[in-house]
Amino acid sequence: MKNFVYIAMIVLGLMLFGVSALAQSPNDKIDFGPKESLSIVSSDKTHTFTIEVADTPTELAYGMMFRDEIATDAGMLLEFGEERIASIWMKNTSVFLDVIFIRADGRILKIEHSAKPYSLRSVTSEALVTGVLEIAGGQAHALGIQPGDQVQHSYFSTAP
Repeated sequence: MKNFVYIAMIVLGLMLFGVSALAQSPNDKIDFGPKESLSIVSSDKTHTFTIEVADTPTELAYGMMFRDEIATDAGMLLEFGEERIASIWMKNTSVFLDVIFIRADGRILKIEHSAKPYSLRSVTSEALVTGVLEIAGGQAHALGIQPGDQVQHSYFSTAP
């Protein structure tokens, strides 16, 4: 029964995400606010990114869609405000992304490497997370970022 509830939540989330994402177009401009700094501590190295933050339903639905490029030191942090099983797809996203699923304590749970542009395949966290970091495809491998590494950003000190 518990698995059924999780599956139902994922399907409902995908349906709601899909409806709001379909309403977006390349001409819609979303103001994600000022850019922030986020770091990932991996082994003995710290990798710093300049990120945009998506924390409203519209921003979360829009994400990195309609981008022609992403700098190797840039990204977007999707802040859910609560723990949940996250599900991402690449519809209307024209660049490869590394999708990094992050637990409430800032630890990386899972990484989807180089998610394929325009794909309708759902990529899920498979466990509870409070955020997702999207960076340029291939960067996690290039920098040696892996599950268990620590993400440092003010959101994770206040996440549930």
